[in-house]
Order: sequence, then structure tokens, then C-alpha cells
Amino acid sequence: MTTLPARIIHRTIRRDWRAVHAFAARPENMPLWASGLAAGLTRDGEDWIADGGPIGDARVRFAPPNDFGVVDHRVTLPDGRVVDNALRIAPNGDGAEVMFLLLRQPDMDDEAFERDAAHIAQDLETLAGLMEEKDMQE
Repeated sequence: MTTLPARIIHRTIRRDWRAVHAFAARPENMPLWASGLAAGLTRDGEDWIADGGPIGDARVRFAPPNDFGVVDHRVTLPDGRVVDNALRIAPNGDGAEVMFLLLRQPDMDDEAFERDAAHIAQDLETLAGLMEEKDMQE
């Protein structure tokens, strides 16, 4: 398999990276900030089922709990295609840097790739808003 075109989408969050990781790594919290999972996730053994709407349900497997800021997840689409998503939260001074690696899938045109990138950027903005607001309340 050849390599795919890639883009790292990132957002700085003014909150301790460990708090951001603890929140972002919980599948139960993802519908609060990850718009692709807004319909919710239901646990199914070690996997989670995401309501995919008209395209059907997707199966999601998350990286095991870890102390390294890794929130990677593998999505198996209804047609059997598998998409690996790398999501990392790293220390950045007193805050966090959240980075999502977007890989352009073989069947994706420029417009769809840009749409996905904008969606992910908005999701990271939402996560930042939740985490920074939460920090202000504590």
C-alpha cells in the first residue's frame, strides 16, 4: 500500500494536558465534542458502535487507556473499510496541544478532504471550549 496524503490538524488548549487527555479519551464524552459521533456511542464488548445515520453503524475500537496522551481509534465502516485515526494530546507548557492526523482516503476528492479537515478543526475548537470553560469553573 502506498502512503496517503496527510494533514495534521491541531489546536492548543489552555488546560493541563492530562485533564484534556482524561476527558477526550473517554468514549462517553466524544459525542460532546466529536461531531462525527454526535449521535452517540454504545458499548459492544471492547468496541463501541457509532450510529452512522443513513450509511449505517460504524464499529469503533479505541486505544487502551494510557499515560501518553494517545486517543487513537480504528473505525470499521458498514462496507468493511477500516480507517485508522491518530489523535494525540501532548504537553504544551501549562496547556495541551491536541493533534489529529487526517489521512486522505483513496476515494476522497479535494473537496471532501477539505470538508473533513474543516470538520475536525471545528471539533477541536469545541473540545477546547469545553476544556477551557471547565477549567474556569474549577
